[in-house]
Amino acid sequence: MEHTYFRKGFGLKDQVQPLIEAEYHSALVEEVRARGYTARYGDVTVRLAEEFGFCYGVDRAIDYAYETRRKFPDRRVYLVGEIIHNPHVNQRMRDMDIRFIYPDKNGGFDFSAVRPSDVVLLPAFGVTLEAFNELRAIGCIVVDTTCGSVLLVWKRVDSYARDGFTAVIHGKYNHEESRATASQVRRHPGAKYLIVRNMAEAEIVCDYITKRAGHLSRAAFVERFWERCSGGFDPDADLQRIGVANQTTMLASESVAIGHRIEQALREAFGAGYVAENYRSFGTICSATQERQDAVLKMMENPPDLMIVIGGYNSSNTNHLAHLCRSYTTTFHVQDSACIDVETGEIRHKRELDPDAPELTEREWLPEGSFELGLTAGASTPNNKIGDALLRVLQLRGISAGTEAPLARAGGSG
Repeated sequence: MEHTYFRKGFGLKDQVQPLIEAEYHSALVEEVRARGYTARYGDVTVRLAEEFGFCYGVDRAIDYAYETRRKFPDRRVYLVGEIIHNPHVNQRMRDMDIRFIYPDKNGGFDFSAVRPSDVVLLPAFGVTLEAFNELRAIGCIVVDTTCGSVLLVWKRVDSYARDGFTAVIHGKYNHEESRATASQVRRHPGAKYLIVRNMAEAEIVCDYITKRAGHLSRAAFVERFWERCSGGFDPDADLQRIGVANQTTMLASESVAIGHRIEQALREAFGAGYVAENYRSFGTICSATQERQDAVLKMMENPPDLMIVIGGYNSSNTNHLAHLCRSYTTTFHVQDSACIDVETGEIRHKRELDPDAPELTEREWLPEGSFELGLTAGASTPNNKIGDALLRVLQLRGISAGTEAPLARAGGSG
């Protein structure tokens, strides 16, 4: 009988690695990195965050996608959603004749076209328990690229549900990862979850727990969170025992603050002794997300004049990097280096955290005279797009990085 579930690749990494490096490597990025993450080109001092771009989980997902295509050259290969949130990488998947199955507005997938002879890739974010079980029932080959950091959160949520705790998840309720994480409670009949987007939503939950003056009524609470909670959610019964988790790419400091706030609310409502037995929290922000946020904060101890953050507009970790940077300096979040137009001198970018917010266009966005340019990128952004963004900025200033040797360590390293 054919083995149909793979989570550790196919042993073809050595064969696909040269191709991946050729497609995603940037000599310019490596040059800046090698010079201590700071270099000067003409009148532009370039500062690169010390952690940026592809993380281990993204590297692994891309490796497995390339290995899958090589392992099954004659089979139909499907991808559930997007492999990662980067338009360039997803286009490469299409170029390799990998077919995308996109979710409907409720996050569900139509697998009716998938046959037992087909191969299906699961993305780095994972898929819901129901989607996974449906694919296994079809009998197709499933290649699972779910990130290990995501799996760790799933184990936490599963343990909460098993032990009778409601999982309160800091995340975006319509994000693939949050949907997949929340679905883990359905391994246990009657288990509950609630997804909160930010501290403002967490405060609504805490007000209900403590019955603070002006808190929502039960009916209003259910209406407010109906898309963000498990079926039959009863805030009176289901907010008494809570385990906190998060979408791995959220702003780490906010996840920690939300956990502390919920713990405080339970203590206020039921007493300190109650909390010890009825509240749980584990650090489930992935290390790569934390490292990239920490690297940006380190850079912002001495902010550059201008910051460019590169990554998909639907990339949660990229959005949070941009949000951090905006607190310190002028920041442009571009989903791709092509957003910097060397012909018109314009930059297309997004300012809001909402991935559906309109893209804006700016002219005369570069500072006059000498300036410091900071660069970072989300965990799903390949180095070649970072390097190309830098190259385009230099071209707008009439600087050729290929012919003008940089002066090492010009200015502060941040």
